[in-house]
Amino acid sequence: MTSDTTTPTTTRAVSRSAQLQLLTAVTVYVVLGLAAGLFYREFTKANGFEEGLMGQLGLAHTHLLTLGMIVLLIVLALEKSFQLSSSRLFRWFFWIYNAGVALTSAMLIWHGMLQVQDLESSKMIAGIAGLGHMLVGAGFVLLLVSLFSRIRKDS
Repeated sequence: MTSDTTTPTTTRAVSRSAQLQLLTAVTVYVVLGLAAGLFYREFTKANGFEEGLMGQLGLAHTHLLTLGMIVLLIVLALEKSFQLSSSRLFRWFFWIYNAGVALTSAMLIWHGMLQVQDLESSKMIAGIAGLGHMLVGAGFVLLLVSLFSRIRKDS
């Protein structure tokens, strides 16, 4: 008799919980991404920012939709196929990755608002944004390690 206490029912319940958690995060990122696009349009218009000029504020919209919605939809499909949530690293991935996306997006918005208003940015903003990017990168590493361990375990 083995000491493994996980049953197929428990594994399915954990996977379903992870899927709902991912879907909730995707929904939040869709709302935030669309709101960031609307904010960009209205804030630049209200401040007389020349149309067509590239700035950090416009990048928040695409970062939220791509890193938030699209990446997590792919992770949701991987969860459905490989039950990544059965790996201990999956929980770490989820929270570290999302903290990185949130931090990076917040700094894009902050820096972008300063650009639109023609105010000087600080090195602090760049440093915090860099930390956000590092967290996103660490999240990707945790996701890949989790995926590799699940694929090895299944074979």
